[in-house]
Amino acid sequence: MVTPAPSLPKDFAQISLAEAAELLAARKLPPVEQWHPEREGDSFMEIRADGSWFHEGGRINRPAMVKLFSTILRREADGSHVLVTPAEKLSIAVEDTPFRAVEMKSEGEGKARKLVFRLDTDDLVMAGPDHPLSFGNDPDSPDPRLHVRGALGNALEARIDRALYYEIVEMALADNSDPPTLWSNGAPFPLVDC
Repeated sequence: MVTPAPSLPKDFAQISLAEAAELLAARKLPPVEQWHPEREGDSFMEIRADGSWFHEGGRINRPAMVKLFSTILRREADGSHVLVTPAEKLSIAVEDTPFRAVEMKSEGEGKARKLVFRLDTDDLVMAGPDHPLSFGNDPDSPDPRLHVRGALGNALEARIDRALYYEIVEMALADNSDPPTLWSNGAPFPLVDC
């Protein structure tokens, strides 16, 4: 049985990192990696680059529906995305990344820092060894992403919004490391991937 995520307080800025950790620990997602149904098809759905979800060309305006669908989203070995249940697997088009990191909370400094991101689905993800940050390998054209879930080769990722990326850069520069590196939950993330 899947345990739904506890309700996120309306103001993300008001929760502490300890409260965020409790919410993360309480979240149980369906075991989509274990489901391999024979019935396959097309969901006629897409997730656009801005994070909006569409079905047959019409925008899905109910946040609860988007949240529900996001829990059964999986990335396949070939890079495609599917919505999967024990009974069926349906393809879904993803224009960029399936999620967007829209808010961030930071506590601590340097190697003791912890970062929690709120996604556009209201899910919380703490950056760290299991949820790495990446920034691409071109400092002139950064590609900031957060690993949300799934195996690293088939990870579902969140695009980190530009304003959050600038905050990350400021934090990394303030730490005076060479190369500029941001730490979260005990893991280092250089601003330029090597």
